[in-house]
Amino acid sequence: MKQYQTIHLVTSEDLNVHGTLFAARAASWFVESAFIAAACTFGKTDEMVCRNVHGMEFTRPVNNGEMVSFVGRVVRVGETSMTTAVEVTSELTGVSILVGFVTFVTIDESTGKKKPHNITLDPTIDPKELELRNSASQLFEKN
Repeated sequence: MKQYQTIHLVTSEDLNVHGTLFAARAASWFVESAFIAAACTFGKTDEMVCRNVHGMEFTRPVNNGEMVSFVGRVVRVGETSMTTAVEVTSELTGVSILVGFVTFVTIDESTGKKKPHNITLDPTIDPKELELRNSASQLFEKN
């Protein structure tokens, strides 16, 4: 599937009491990146809602002045849901910072009820994408 990138500059207003990126700010950017990927894949913004954030896990702290790249792509689809993988790296070094998944559900705007989105995943042989798809599928096998 196509991937979508957003880049953010971490500034002093984004920091926590430890002087590193505040997790809530990272979570906001994380979900925004996932939404961009899901909405662009679906083709609408007003008929989808966030259902779950899965395992947003930092692999290292992020410092003031760093530029962070959020790359999101849809890696799992159900009848009315889609799960987006988001990988966050340092834009300058390429070092991994954060990984996780967000699931969205498509709804009928007038009724608020779930509705099918008719999205299918493209075939892939890319090892990275296959790994992300497998990880996303395992999230749902646990439930």
